[in-house]
Amino acid sequence: MRKNYQKSLFLRYFSVSSSMILVGITLVGVLFAGFSIKYFRESKKKQLTVNAEQAAALTLADMSNYGYRKISYNTLQNDYRIISATTGSIIFLTDTDGQMLICTEGETCNHRTYTISDDVMEKAAAGNFFEAGTLGGIYETSYYTVGTPVVYDGAVMAVIFVSADASELWQYVLDIIDIYFVCAIIAIFVSSVVIYFVTQSQIKPLAMMVSATKSFAEGDFSTHIPVTGSDEIAQLATAFNNMAMSLADLESVRRSFIANVSHELKTPMMTIGGFIDGILDGTIPEEKQHDYLVLVSEEVRRLSRMVKAMLGIARIEAGETQIVPSVFDINELICRTVFSFEQKIEERHLEIEGLDVEPVYVCADNDLIHQVVFNLIDNAVKFTSDAGTISFSYKQERDRVFIAVRNTGEGIPQHEIPRLFDRFYKSDKSRSQDKSGVGLGLYIVQTLVKLHKGDLIVSSVEGEYVEFAFSLDAADPKAVKELKKHRSTEAS
Repeated sequence: MRKNYQKSLFLRYFSVSSSMILVGITLVGVLFAGFSIKYFRESKKKQLTVNAEQAAALTLADMSNYGYRKISYNTLQNDYRIISATTGSIIFLTDTDGQMLICTEGETCNHRTYTISDDVMEKAAAGNFFEAGTLGGIYETSYYTVGTPVVYDGAVMAVIFVSADASELWQYVLDIIDIYFVCAIIAIFVSSVVIYFVTQSQIKPLAMMVSATKSFAEGDFSTHIPVTGSDEIAQLATAFNNMAMSLADLESVRRSFIANVSHELKTPMMTIGGFIDGILDGTIPEEKQHDYLVLVSEEVRRLSRMVKAMLGIARIEAGETQIVPSVFDINELICRTVFSFEQKIEERHLEIEGLDVEPVYVCADNDLIHQVVFNLIDNAVKFTSDAGTISFSYKQERDRVFIAVRNTGEGIPQHEIPRLFDRFYKSDKSRSQDKSGVGLGLYIVQTLVKLHKGDLIVSSVEGEYVEFAFSLDAADPKAVKELKKHRSTEAS
Protein backbone atom coordinates (compact mmCIF):
# COMPACT_ATOMS: atom_id res chain seq x y z
CA MET A 1 0.00 0.00 0.00
CA ARG A 2 2.88 2.35 0.78
CA LYS A 3 4.37 1.82 -2.67
CA ASN A 4 1.04 2.38 -4.35
CA TYR A 5 0.56 5.57 -2.34
CA GLN A 6 4.06 6.72 -3.16
CA LYS A 7 3.64 5.85 -6.84
CA SER A 8 0.31 7.60 -7.05
CA LEU A 9 1.55 10.76 -5.35
CA PHE A 10 4.78 10.70 -7.34
CA LEU A 11 2.89 10.35 -10.63
CA ARG A 12 0.60 13.23 -9.71
CA TYR A 13 3.49 15.53 -8.82
CA PHE A 14 5.55 14.46 -11.82
CA SER A 15 2.70 14.65 -14.35
CA VAL A 16 1.50 18.05 -13.07
CA SER A 17 5.01 19.53 -13.09
CA SER A 18 5.82 18.08 -16.52
CA SER A 19 2.50 19.26 -17.93
CA MET A 20 3.11 22.77 -16.64
CA ILE A 21 6.56 22.83 -18.22
CA LEU A 22 5.18 21.47 -21.52
CA VAL A 23 2.38 24.05 -21.53
CA GLY A 24 4.90 26.78 -20.69
CA ILE A 25 7.29 25.75 -23.47
CA THR A 26 4.41 25.54 -25.97
CA LEU A 27 3.09 28.94 -24.95
CA VAL A 28 6.57 30.47 -25.21
CA GLY A 29 6.96 28.81 -28.63
CA VAL A 30 3.69 30.25 -29.90
CA LEU A 31 4.53 33.73 -28.59
CA PHE A 32 8.05 33.47 -29.97
CA ALA A 33 6.75 32.46 -33.41
CA GLY A 34 4.21 35.28 -33.36
CA PHE A 35 6.79 37.89 -32.42
CA SER A 36 9.22 36.45 -34.99
CA ILE A 37 6.63 36.76 -37.78
CA LYS A 38 5.90 40.33 -36.71
CA TYR A 39 9.59 41.14 -36.55
CA PHE A 40 10.22 39.58 -39.98
CA ARG A 41 7.40 41.55 -41.58
CA GLU A 42 8.46 44.83 -40.00
CA SER A 43 12.07 44.18 -40.94
CA LYS A 44 11.08 43.33 -44.54
CA LYS A 45 8.86 46.40 -44.76
CA LYS A 46 11.68 48.61 -43.50
CA GLN A 47 14.14 47.07 -45.98
CA LEU A 48 11.77 47.46 -48.95
CA THR A 49 10.99 51.04 -47.92
CA VAL A 50 14.70 51.88 -47.88
CA ASN A 51 15.09 50.31 -51.36
CA ALA A 52 12.08 52.24 -52.65
CA GLU A 53 13.42 55.53 -51.30
CA GLN A 54 16.82 54.84 -52.88
CA ALA A 55 15.17 54.06 -56.23
CA ALA A 56 13.00 57.18 -55.99
CA ALA A 57 16.08 59.33 -55.33
CA LEU A 58 17.87 57.85 -58.35
CA THR A 59 14.79 58.35 -60.49
CA LEU A 60 14.44 61.99 -59.46
CA ALA A 61 18.14 62.60 -60.15
CA ASP A 62 17.79 61.04 -63.61
CA MET A 63 14.73 63.13 -64.41
CA SER A 64 16.57 66.30 -63.46
CA ASN A 65 18.97 65.63 -66.34
CA TYR A 66 16.04 65.98 -68.74
CA GLY A 67 14.25 68.90 -67.15
CA TYR A 68 11.88 66.50 -65.37
CA ARG A 69 10.15 65.77 -68.71
CA LYS A 70 11.51 62.28 -69.40
CA ILE A 71 13.74 59.51 -68.02
CA SER A 72 16.59 57.29 -69.19
CA TYR A 73 15.06 53.79 -69.20
CA ASN A 74 18.29 51.84 -69.58
CA THR A 75 20.16 53.83 -66.94
CA LEU A 76 17.40 53.55 -64.34
CA GLN A 77 16.79 49.88 -65.08
CA ASN A 78 20.46 49.13 -64.37
CA ASP A 79 20.33 51.21 -61.20
CA TYR A 80 17.19 49.39 -60.05
CA ARG A 81 18.78 46.01 -60.72
CA ILE A 82 21.79 46.88 -58.57
CA ILE A 83 19.49 47.76 -55.65
CA SER A 84 17.21 44.74 -56.13
CA ALA A 85 20.17 42.34 -56.36
CA THR A 86 21.18 43.11 -52.79
CA THR A 87 17.78 42.15 -51.35
CA GLY A 88 16.31 39.80 -53.96
CA SER A 89 13.41 42.15 -54.61
CA ILE A 90 11.58 43.38 -57.72
CA ILE A 91 11.59 47.12 -58.46
CA PHE A 92 9.35 48.70 -61.00
CA LEU A 93 8.36 52.27 -61.90
CA THR A 94 4.86 53.36 -62.92
CA ASP A 95 3.42 56.63 -64.09
CA THR A 96 0.73 58.39 -62.09
CA ASP A 97 -1.95 56.37 -63.93
CA GLY A 98 -0.53 53.02 -62.79
CA GLN A 99 1.09 52.03 -66.08
CA MET A 100 4.43 50.23 -65.74
CA LEU A 101 7.43 52.16 -67.19
CA ILE A 102 10.53 50.24 -66.00
CA CYS A 103 10.89 46.81 -64.28
CA THR A 104 13.96 44.93 -63.06
CA GLU A 105 12.49 41.68 -64.46
CA GLY A 106 13.01 42.89 -68.01
CA GLU A 107 11.30 40.84 -70.72
CA THR A 108 9.80 38.35 -68.20
CA CYS A 109 7.94 41.14 -66.47
CA ASN A 110 4.19 40.66 -66.36
CA HIS A 111 3.49 44.10 -64.92
CA ARG A 112 3.03 45.46 -68.46
CA THR A 113 -0.24 43.58 -68.86
CA TYR A 114 -1.67 45.05 -65.66
CA THR A 115 -2.53 48.50 -64.47
CA ILE A 116 -2.10 49.30 -60.80
CA SER A 117 -5.48 50.09 -59.28
CA ASP A 118 -6.44 53.66 -58.40
CA ASP A 119 -6.79 52.73 -54.72
CA VAL A 120 -3.21 51.43 -54.58
CA MET A 121 -1.91 54.40 -56.55
CA GLU A 122 -3.63 56.80 -54.18
CA LYS A 123 -2.03 55.20 -51.15
CA ALA A 124 1.37 54.92 -52.83
CA ALA A 125 1.25 58.57 -53.91
CA ALA A 126 0.58 59.48 -50.28
CA GLY A 127 3.72 57.51 -49.33
CA ASN A 128 2.11 54.98 -46.95
CA PHE A 129 1.42 51.93 -49.05
CA PHE A 130 2.37 48.46 -47.78
CA GLU A 131 0.70 45.21 -48.68
CA ALA A 132 1.19 41.51 -48.15
CA GLY A 133 -0.75 40.03 -51.05
CA THR A 134 -0.94 39.69 -54.85
CA LEU A 135 -1.15 43.44 -55.61
CA GLY A 136 -4.53 43.13 -57.24
CA GLY A 137 -3.74 39.86 -59.05
CA ILE A 138 -0.41 40.87 -60.55
CA TYR A 139 1.37 38.13 -58.56
CA GLU A 140 0.25 34.52 -58.36
CA THR A 141 1.48 34.16 -54.79
CA SER A 142 1.72 36.51 -51.84
CA TYR A 143 4.33 39.29 -52.04
CA TYR A 144 5.35 42.11 -49.74
CA THR A 145 5.04 45.37 -51.69
CA VAL A 146 5.99 48.94 -50.75
CA GLY A 147 4.98 52.00 -52.80
CA THR A 148 6.87 55.33 -52.70
CA PRO A 149 6.15 58.44 -54.84
CA VAL A 150 8.73 60.30 -56.89
CA VAL A 151 7.98 63.93 -56.02
CA TYR A 152 9.28 67.12 -57.59
CA ASP A 153 8.19 70.57 -56.51
CA GLY A 154 5.23 69.09 -54.59
CA ALA A 155 3.94 67.13 -57.58
CA VAL A 156 3.97 63.35 -57.92
CA MET A 157 5.95 62.56 -61.09
CA ALA A 158 5.83 58.73 -60.82
CA VAL A 159 5.60 55.90 -58.25
CA ILE A 160 8.26 53.34 -57.30
CA PHE A 161 7.08 49.87 -56.20
CA VAL A 162 9.39 47.35 -54.52
CA SER A 163 8.16 43.75 -54.04
CA ALA A 164 9.62 40.65 -52.35
CA ASP A 165 8.34 37.08 -52.26
CA ALA A 166 6.45 36.49 -48.97
CA SER A 167 7.28 32.78 -49.02
CA GLU A 168 10.58 33.72 -47.40
CA LEU A 169 8.60 34.38 -44.23
CA TRP A 170 7.39 30.81 -43.96
CA GLN A 171 10.87 29.47 -44.60
CA TYR A 172 12.09 31.78 -41.86
CA VAL A 173 9.33 30.57 -39.50
CA LEU A 174 10.11 26.93 -40.31
CA ASP A 175 13.79 27.52 -39.51
CA ILE A 176 12.81 29.17 -36.23
CA ILE A 177 10.48 26.29 -35.38
CA ASP A 178 13.19 23.72 -36.14
CA ILE A 179 15.65 25.47 -33.86
CA TYR A 180 13.05 25.98 -31.13
CA PHE A 181 11.87 22.37 -31.39
CA VAL A 182 15.39 21.06 -30.81
CA CYS A 183 15.88 23.44 -27.86
CA ALA A 184 12.46 22.48 -26.45
CA ILE A 185 13.28 18.75 -26.62
CA ILE A 186 16.53 19.35 -24.73
CA ALA A 187 14.78 21.59 -22.18
CA ILE A 188 11.97 19.06 -21.63
CA PHE A 189 14.45 16.21 -21.17
CA VAL A 190 16.62 18.13 -18.69
CA SER A 191 13.63 19.50 -16.76
CA SER A 192 12.01 16.04 -16.62
CA VAL A 193 15.15 14.55 -15.12
CA VAL A 194 15.35 17.38 -12.57
CA ILE A 195 11.62 17.10 -11.76
CA TYR A 196 11.99 13.33 -11.32
CA PHE A 197 14.69 13.61 -8.67
CA VAL A 198 13.16 16.66 -6.99
CA THR A 199 9.77 14.93 -6.79
CA GLN A 200 11.42 11.82 -5.38
CA SER A 201 13.10 13.89 -2.68
CA GLN A 202 9.81 15.64 -1.88
CA ILE A 203 7.82 12.40 -1.75
CA LYS A 204 10.35 10.48 0.34
CA PRO A 205 9.52 12.16 3.70
CA LEU A 206 5.78 11.69 3.04
CA ALA A 207 6.33 8.02 2.25
CA MET A 208 8.32 7.67 5.48
CA MET A 209 5.46 9.31 7.39
CA VAL A 210 2.99 6.83 5.91
CA SER A 211 5.23 3.97 7.00
CA ALA A 212 5.63 5.53 10.44
CA THR A 213 1.88 5.82 10.95
CA LYS A 214 1.62 2.05 10.50
CA SER A 215 4.26 1.61 13.18
CA PHE A 216 2.33 4.01 15.41
CA ALA A 217 -0.81 1.90 14.93
CA GLU A 218 1.17 -1.09 16.20
CA GLY A 219 2.39 0.83 19.25
CA ASP A 220 5.92 1.57 18.00
CA PHE A 221 6.65 5.30 18.30
CA SER A 222 10.41 5.08 17.78
CA THR A 223 10.34 6.04 14.08
CA HIS A 224 12.04 9.36 13.37
CA ILE A 225 11.73 11.33 10.12
CA PRO A 226 14.98 13.02 8.99
CA VAL A 227 14.55 16.79 8.73
CA THR A 228 16.47 18.74 6.10
CA GLY A 229 15.93 22.38 5.21
CA SER A 230 13.23 24.67 6.55
CA ASP A 231 10.44 24.47 3.96
CA GLU A 232 6.88 23.25 4.56
CA ILE A 233 7.89 19.57 4.19
CA ALA A 234 10.63 20.05 6.79
CA GLN A 235 8.16 21.78 9.11
CA LEU A 236 5.71 18.92 8.61
CA ALA A 237 8.44 16.38 9.38
CA THR A 238 9.38 18.31 12.54
CA ALA A 239 5.75 18.42 13.65
CA PHE A 240 5.44 14.70 12.87
CA ASN A 241 8.50 13.91 15.01
CA ASN A 242 7.13 16.04 17.84
CA MET A 243 3.82 14.20 17.57
CA ALA A 244 5.66 10.87 17.72
CA MET A 245 7.48 11.99 20.88
CA SER A 246 4.20 13.15 22.43
CA LEU A 247 2.51 9.87 21.56
CA ALA A 248 5.46 7.95 23.01
CA ASP A 249 5.25 9.98 26.23
CA LEU A 250 1.48 9.54 26.32
CA GLU A 251 1.82 5.79 25.81
CA SER A 252 4.42 5.62 28.57
CA VAL A 253 2.12 7.58 30.88
CA ARG A 254 -0.82 5.36 29.94
CA ARG A 255 1.07 2.15 30.69
CA SER A 256 2.43 3.60 33.91
CA PHE A 257 -1.06 4.77 34.88
CA ILE A 258 -2.56 1.34 34.25
CA ALA A 259 0.24 -0.34 36.18
CA ASN A 260 -0.12 2.08 39.10
CA VAL A 261 -3.91 1.82 39.18
CA SER A 262 -3.65 -1.97 39.12
CA HIS A 263 -1.15 -1.92 41.96
CA GLU A 264 -3.06 0.61 44.05
CA LEU A 265 -6.35 -1.25 43.59
CA LYS A 266 -4.81 -4.67 44.13
CA THR A 267 -3.49 -3.94 47.63
CA PRO A 268 -6.74 -2.80 49.29
CA MET A 269 -8.78 -5.40 47.41
CA MET A 270 -6.51 -8.20 48.64
CA THR A 271 -6.68 -6.78 52.17
CA ILE A 272 -10.47 -6.56 52.08
CA GLY A 273 -10.79 -10.03 50.55
CA GLY A 274 -8.42 -11.60 53.07
CA PHE A 275 -10.19 -10.10 56.10
CA ILE A 276 -13.65 -11.02 54.80
CA ASP A 277 -12.56 -14.58 54.05
CA GLY A 278 -10.98 -14.80 57.51
CA ILE A 279 -14.25 -13.73 59.13
CA LEU A 280 -16.35 -16.10 57.00
CA ASP A 281 -14.21 -19.22 57.55
CA GLY A 282 -13.67 -18.51 61.25
CA THR A 283 -9.94 -17.91 61.02
CA ILE A 284 -10.45 -14.53 62.71
CA PRO A 285 -11.94 -15.00 66.22
CA GLU A 286 -15.34 -13.43 66.85
CA GLU A 287 -13.99 -11.02 69.44
CA LYS A 288 -11.52 -9.55 66.85
CA GLN A 289 -13.95 -9.40 63.93
CA HIS A 290 -15.02 -5.83 64.76
CA ASP A 291 -11.43 -4.60 64.62
CA TYR A 292 -10.92 -6.24 61.25
CA LEU A 293 -14.21 -4.85 59.94
CA VAL A 294 -12.94 -1.37 60.88
CA LEU A 295 -9.85 -2.05 58.75
CA VAL A 296 -12.07 -3.22 55.89
CA SER A 297 -14.12 -0.01 56.18
CA GLU A 298 -10.95 2.09 56.03
CA GLU A 299 -9.79 0.24 52.90
CA VAL A 300 -13.19 0.74 51.28
CA ARG A 301 -13.00 4.48 52.00
CA ARG A 302 -9.50 4.51 50.56
CA LEU A 303 -10.79 2.86 47.38
CA SER A 304 -13.61 5.40 47.25
CA ARG A 305 -11.15 8.29 47.53
CA MET A 306 -8.97 6.79 44.82
CA VAL A 307 -11.87 6.32 42.41
CA LYS A 308 -13.18 9.82 43.15
CA ALA A 309 -9.72 11.31 42.51
CA MET A 310 -9.29 9.39 39.26
CA LEU A 311 -12.73 10.46 38.05
CA GLY A 312 -11.83 14.07 38.84
CA ILE A 313 -8.58 13.75 36.88
CA ALA A 314 -10.41 12.17 33.96
CA ARG A 315 -12.90 15.07 33.85
CA ILE A 316 -10.09 17.64 33.94
CA GLU A 317 -8.05 15.92 31.20
CA ALA A 318 -11.14 15.49 29.05
CA GLY A 319 -11.78 19.23 29.26
CA GLU A 320 -15.07 18.75 31.09
CA THR A 321 -13.94 20.86 34.05
CA GLN A 322 -14.72 24.49 33.29
CA ILE A 323 -13.41 27.42 35.31
CA VAL A 324 -16.11 29.66 36.79
CA PRO A 325 -14.08 32.64 38.03
CA SER A 326 -15.26 34.77 40.90
CA VAL A 327 -13.72 37.25 43.33
CA PHE A 328 -13.12 35.88 46.83
CA ASP A 329 -10.78 36.13 49.83
CA ILE A 330 -8.25 33.31 49.53
CA ASN A 331 -7.24 33.74 53.18
CA GLU A 332 -10.85 33.17 54.26
CA LEU A 333 -10.97 30.00 52.14
CA ILE A 334 -7.75 28.73 53.74
CA CYS A 335 -9.05 29.50 57.24
CA ARG A 336 -12.21 27.44 56.61
CA THR A 337 -10.15 24.57 55.20
CA VAL A 338 -7.72 24.61 58.14
CA PHE A 339 -10.70 24.50 60.50
CA SER A 340 -11.84 21.23 58.88
CA PHE A 341 -8.49 19.68 60.01
CA GLU A 342 -8.91 20.97 63.55
CA GLN A 343 -9.07 17.54 65.20
CA LYS A 344 -5.88 16.24 63.53
CA ILE A 345 -4.09 19.52 64.22
CA GLU A 346 -4.94 19.38 67.94
CA GLU A 347 -4.05 15.69 68.25
CA ARG A 348 -0.53 16.39 66.93
CA HIS A 349 -0.20 19.76 68.68
CA LEU A 350 0.54 21.61 65.46
CA GLU A 351 0.88 25.39 65.34
CA ILE A 352 -0.76 27.44 62.57
CA GLU A 353 0.79 30.76 61.51
CA GLY A 354 0.15 33.48 58.95
CA LEU A 355 -3.67 33.51 58.82
CA ASP A 356 -4.12 36.68 60.86
CA VAL A 357 -3.86 39.01 57.86
CA GLU A 358 -6.00 41.40 55.88
CA PRO A 359 -8.24 39.87 53.16
CA VAL A 360 -6.34 38.72 50.06
CA TYR A 361 -8.66 38.86 47.07
CA VAL A 362 -8.12 36.71 44.00
CA CYS A 363 -10.12 35.96 40.86
CA ALA A 364 -10.44 32.20 40.36
CA ASP A 365 -12.83 29.26 40.59
CA ASN A 366 -13.65 28.99 44.30
CA ASP A 367 -14.51 25.27 44.26
CA LEU A 368 -11.45 24.21 42.26
CA ILE A 369 -9.06 26.30 44.35
CA HIS A 370 -10.65 24.74 47.45
CA GLN A 371 -9.41 21.36 46.15
CA VAL A 372 -5.93 22.83 45.69
CA VAL A 373 -5.88 24.29 49.20
CA PHE A 374 -7.38 21.14 50.76
CA ASN A 375 -4.75 18.86 49.19
CA LEU A 376 -1.86 21.12 50.18
CA ILE A 377 -3.09 21.45 53.78
CA ASP A 378 -3.78 17.72 53.93
CA ASN A 379 -0.18 17.02 52.89
CA ALA A 380 1.14 19.61 55.34
CA VAL A 381 -0.80 18.07 58.25
CA LYS A 382 0.37 14.55 57.33
CA PHE A 383 4.05 15.36 57.03
CA THR A 384 4.57 18.02 59.70
CA SER A 385 6.49 16.66 62.64
CA ASP A 386 4.60 16.53 65.96
CA ALA A 387 4.39 19.94 67.62
CA GLY A 388 5.60 21.40 64.33
CA THR A 389 4.40 24.48 62.46
CA ILE A 390 2.28 25.05 59.37
CA SER A 391 2.57 28.60 58.08
CA PHE A 392 0.83 30.52 55.30
CA SER A 393 2.08 33.60 53.46
CA TYR A 394 0.83 35.86 50.68
CA LYS A 395 2.64 38.10 48.23
CA GLN A 396 1.25 40.17 45.38
CA GLU A 397 3.33 41.03 42.33
CA ARG A 398 1.50 43.24 39.82
CA ASP A 399 -1.59 41.28 38.77
CA ARG A 400 -0.59 37.96 40.40
CA VAL A 401 -1.00 36.72 43.99
CA PHE A 402 1.37 34.03 45.32
CA ILE A 403 0.05 31.79 48.12
CA ALA A 404 2.58 29.68 50.02
CA VAL A 405 1.97 26.73 52.39
CA ARG A 406 5.01 25.72 54.48
CA ASN A 407 5.34 22.96 57.02
CA THR A 408 8.25 21.98 59.21
CA GLY A 409 9.46 18.41 59.07
CA GLU A 410 11.92 16.13 57.36
CA GLY A 411 11.63 17.87 54.00
CA ILE A 412 11.94 16.32 50.55
CA PRO A 413 15.23 15.27 48.90
CA GLN A 414 16.04 17.42 45.87
CA HIS A 415 16.16 14.43 43.51
CA GLU A 416 12.55 13.54 44.36
CA ILE A 417 11.05 17.02 43.79
CA PRO A 418 10.72 16.67 39.95
CA ARG A 419 8.58 13.52 40.41
CA LEU A 420 6.28 14.84 43.15
CA PHE A 421 3.53 15.69 40.68
CA ASP A 422 3.53 12.34 38.86
CA ARG A 423 0.36 10.33 39.26
CA PHE A 424 0.57 7.71 42.07
CA TYR A 425 4.08 8.80 42.98
CA LYS A 426 4.97 8.65 46.68
CA SER A 427 8.39 9.37 48.07
CA ASP A 428 10.08 6.78 50.23
CA LYS A 429 9.47 8.82 53.40
CA SER A 430 5.82 9.52 52.57
CA ARG A 431 5.08 5.84 52.06
CA SER A 432 5.96 5.17 55.67
CA GLN A 433 4.05 8.21 56.99
CA ASP A 434 0.97 8.23 54.71
CA LYS A 435 -0.91 4.94 54.62
CA SER A 436 -4.22 6.32 53.36
CA GLY A 437 -3.02 8.44 50.42
CA VAL A 438 -2.93 7.21 46.83
CA GLY A 439 -0.40 9.65 45.34
CA LEU A 440 -2.85 11.73 43.31
CA GLY A 441 -3.21 14.84 45.47
CA LEU A 442 -0.25 16.83 44.16
CA TYR A 443 -1.01 15.81 40.56
CA ILE A 444 -4.51 17.25 40.99
CA VAL A 445 -3.03 20.40 42.57
CA GLN A 446 -0.68 20.94 39.63
CA THR A 447 -3.43 20.26 37.07
CA LEU A 448 -5.87 22.72 38.67
CA VAL A 449 -3.24 25.44 39.06
CA LYS A 450 -2.28 25.05 35.38
CA LEU A 451 -5.97 25.22 34.51
CA HIS A 452 -5.91 28.68 36.10
CA LYS A 453 -2.74 29.51 34.10
CA GLY A 454 -0.83 29.80 37.35
CA ASP A 455 2.58 28.58 38.56
CA LEU A 456 3.34 25.96 41.20
CA ILE A 457 6.73 26.15 42.92
CA VAL A 458 8.23 23.65 45.41
CA SER A 459 11.11 24.44 47.73
CA SER A 460 12.51 22.23 50.47
CA VAL A 461 15.42 21.92 52.88
CA GLU A 462 15.87 18.41 54.26
CA GLY A 463 15.37 18.27 57.98
CA GLU A 464 13.77 21.73 58.08
CA TYR A 465 10.73 22.41 55.87
CA VAL A 466 8.74 21.92 52.66
CA GLU A 467 6.94 24.81 50.93
CA PHE A 468 4.40 24.74 48.10
CA ALA A 469 3.60 28.11 46.50
CA PHE A 470 1.05 28.69 43.75
CA SER A 471 -0.10 31.81 41.92
CA LEU A 472 -3.53 33.12 40.91
CA ASP A 473 -4.88 36.23 39.22
CA ALA A 474 -5.28 39.14 41.60
CA ALA A 475 -8.83 40.49 41.80
CA ASP A 476 -9.65 43.73 40.02
CA PRO A 477 -9.98 46.59 42.59
CA LYS A 478 -13.37 47.56 41.13
CA ALA A 479 -14.64 43.98 41.55
CA VAL A 480 -13.37 43.92 45.14
CA LYS A 481 -15.17 47.18 45.85
CA GLU A 482 -18.40 45.76 44.42
CA LEU A 483 -18.00 42.59 46.52
CA LYS A 484 -17.51 44.58 49.75
CA LYS A 485 -20.50 46.75 48.90
CA HIS A 486 -22.64 43.68 48.26
CA ARG A 487 -21.58 42.11 51.58
CA SER A 488 -22.28 45.28 53.55
CA THR A 489 -25.73 45.44 51.96
CA GLU A 490 -26.45 41.83 52.95
CA ALA A 491 -25.21 42.45 56.49
CA SER A 492 -27.49 45.46 56.93
